[in-house]
Amino acid sequence: MEKLALLSVSDKRGLVEFATALVQQHGYRLLSTGGTAKLLAEKGLPVTEVSQHTGFPEMMEGRVKTLHPKIHGGLLCRRDKPDHLAAAAAHNIALIDLVVVNLYPFEATVAKPGVHLEEAIENIDIGGPSMLRSAAKNHDSVTVVCDPGDYGAVLSALTDPAALGALRRRLALKVFQRTSVYDGAIAAYLEKQAAGPDLAALAGFPEQLTLSYKKAQALRYGENPHQQAALYGTFHEHFQQLQGKELSYNNILDITSATHLIGEFERPTLCILKHTNPCGVASAETLDEAWAKAYATDRQAPFGGIIVVNRTLEGALAKVIAEIFTEVIIAPRFSDEALAVFAKKKNLRLMIAKAGPGVDSLLDVRSVIGGLLVQDRNQLLGKQADFKVVTKRQPTAEEWAGLMFGWRVCKHVKSNAIVYCRGEQTLGVGAGQMARVDSSRIAVWKAGEAGLDLKGSVVVSEALFPFADGLIAAAEAGATAAIQPGGSVRDAEVIAAADARGLAMVFTGIRHFRH
Repeated sequence: MEKLALLSVSDKRGLVEFATALVQQHGYRLLSTGGTAKLLAEKGLPVTEVSQHTGFPEMMEGRVKTLHPKIHGGLLCRRDKPDHLAAAAAHNIALIDLVVVNLYPFEATVAKPGVHLEEAIENIDIGGPSMLRSAAKNHDSVTVVCDPGDYGAVLSALTDPAALGALRRRLALKVFQRTSVYDGAIAAYLEKQAAGPDLAALAGFPEQLTLSYKKAQALRYGENPHQQAALYGTFHEHFQQLQGKELSYNNILDITSATHLIGEFERPTLCILKHTNPCGVASAETLDEAWAKAYATDRQAPFGGIIVVNRTLEGALAKVIAEIFTEVIIAPRFSDEALAVFAKKKNLRLMIAKAGPGVDSLLDVRSVIGGLLVQDRNQLLGKQADFKVVTKRQPTAEEWAGLMFGWRVCKHVKSNAIVYCRGEQTLGVGAGQMARVDSSRIAVWKAGEAGLDLKGSVVVSEALFPFADGLIAAAEAGATAAIQPGGSVRDAEVIAAADARGLAMVFTGIRHFRH
């Protein structure tokens, strides 16, 4: 019996070689359309145009060409059902045994700057997904290929019926995964178009949320060795690993937190993080100065931590950093001397932030029982001019500098969060406590452990002080100014406590909970 293969592709990588093997080694007759048929004919392969096969011409600028019973009947006919075979014979429908289709490049089209809606619409493939789905539904009898990377496996399996059956099931699954991603991309694009000027408010939260990510790599394990894990999406498009061990689940979480934190700063800045929390941050005229100040905040926590900078990391600083054990270092660039220094530490992971520090991810998605929580990422910082001084005393210029620096840092500390700063340097960080006053005590203790004097420092709280005790503790530790969102029913008590101790206090009206 004649074996038919239908080939119609946008991505023509490896197609000619594959089609040649189908004809010369496996005895297939080729059906094809448009540019694919032209390419195969130019290479000397015998090919029949679909319009000739169906007896029906292409029309409407190619929109209608494979949507025909002689195509879909040939794909959907069950070979184990006599009535199906009889219907095919009665209507002169030849059975199609193999389909090779990949889709119009819709995702690439809409990713282009300034693409017009009409161009996007014309790159919505109709016939391709239809053929793929028909063939995949009937995968017991039809081999369906949507990825050029599978050509070799198909050719190998064509000589082994047992292997071919298993391969067909895998390829059918791949088809439905691909068409699901394709439809999701179309829906997402059209949702953005429908949102129009209200894009920021509406586009991220459609009635039907479709999230589709390709597996980027399997991970050794998750947060703990007994948990399985994998990475999905385009993480590796944003970062380049220059050396070191394979990234772990926890490394990837830390890198993400570090990148978002460093994105808050424009001056030369160095951040040290541990378990996604900053344990030392400083800005200065040079990264060397920033390192000295950031590391001074906490000399214990950086062991096994993450370091991120927003300037080229040079050799002199690399030599200093290399003296402690660090899991990951992230920079926009490393000098040759720095690379030579770090090369001696084979397990140290060096990461280039390709898009620069602070790369955006617009949605924050977390799993909950029965579904997902989705929010836009917390990018709001607020402006000093919009903040309100609520105490009798205004902050000094030096205090304002510390308050605004600390406000950037505290936004990235797990709640409840308290950060003490002086100028552009953290002095103590308290994170993740159930009571805000406990976070303050931890920050004070950490500063004391590091030998840092909090006298004349500023204190930053990512959420309101519900009672005056947290502020009083900060004043007793030496803080002379505070910044917090405000909004407590006891604000008056907190303000009175600040005035009684000569503190300047600023309300931002912005909360930065981080759970």
